[in-house]
Amino acid sequence: MAVAGTHTAHKSTTAFGLAALVETAKTRFVRYRMYRQTVNELSGLSNRELTDLGLHRSMIRRVALQAAEDHTAR
Repeated sequence: MAVAGTHTAHKSTTAFGLAALVETAKTRFVRYRMYRQTVNELSGLSNRELTDLGLHRSMIRRVALQAAEDHTAR
């Protein structure tokens, strides 16, 4: 009986680990999509439009990364 109990506990631990892995992959994918969307949209703006927003073209990646992290933190 102890062997069956140990085996069952091991199965649930493995299932939990797999679920955590899937959830991590999903979160990273959502974060990447948000990052790419933000980079694409900001890159499409002119320098004048970026200046109106208080941004410089060199700041696009950093702003996009922050936006993606903020989006997935909710």
